[in-house]
Amino acid sequence: MASEPRSLDRPAFYALAGGGWRDLVTLLHPPYTAWHLSYVALGAAVAPTLAVNRLGAALGAFFLAVGVSAHALDELKGRPLRTTLRRRTLIGLAVVGLAGALAIGVAGAIVVSPLLIPLVVLGGLLVPAYNLELAGGRFHNDVWFAIAWGGFPAFTGYFAQTLTIRPAGVLVAAGCCLLSAAQRQLSTPVRELRRRTTAVTGVQRLSDGTTVELTETRLTAPLERALSALSIAVVLLAAGFLAVRL
Repeated sequence: MASEPRSLDRPAFYALAGGGWRDLVTLLHPPYTAWHLSYVALGAAVAPTLAVNRLGAALGAFFLAVGVSAHALDELKGRPLRTTLRRRTLIGLAVVGLAGALAIGVAGAIVVSPLLIPLVVLGGLLVPAYNLELAGGRFHNDVWFAIAWGGFPAFTGYFAQTLTIRPAGVLVAAGCCLLSAAQRQLSTPVRELRRRTTAVTGVQRLSDGTTVELTETRLTAPLERALSALSIAVVLLAAGFLAVRL
């Protein structure tokens, strides 16, 4: 007897049907990439002055490093998005993405200030350290996710504008760390349900005596609705802050 089709047939709520250009779009994790780029914009937006060219360069660097390179490396390890992209394609995207990000950082260090060099080096280390689980996976955990994909982009966005460390930049970076921590707490069980769970059984019994059958869809839906709403909300907040400054 054929088994019933699974209700969660894709590896992520934003994943497109597999194949061709759709795999490339899915690989970018569009909601999450936009979310993390918004941290860069939020950091820049609270700076005393806003240099649009520096913001554009920072956004470009983080798009290449996080949106392209980090996600390509992540897909290399176990194919969590189930794309059909060739291994050499993923390696090429990872290398070109990170090289492009570092090139932007080096250009910034030359044109703007050598004070940016430590951030360029740190960013170049965080991508492989986290996504390739270097050092025995010590950098692949909730704390480093919050720092690398939340606090670091926001702080870099601020520092690229000011070249100083001040409370506004630190506070925004801390807030973005916590937002990334919240993202991680929501997305981890969703990934487990979509990618590693073969069956869910159980019943929720309410105080009025009614019962609700627990299913993968029922457990996943509120978490994904929260993730989707947060990804849009953070982008809108960043856009609003920038609109005030421009």
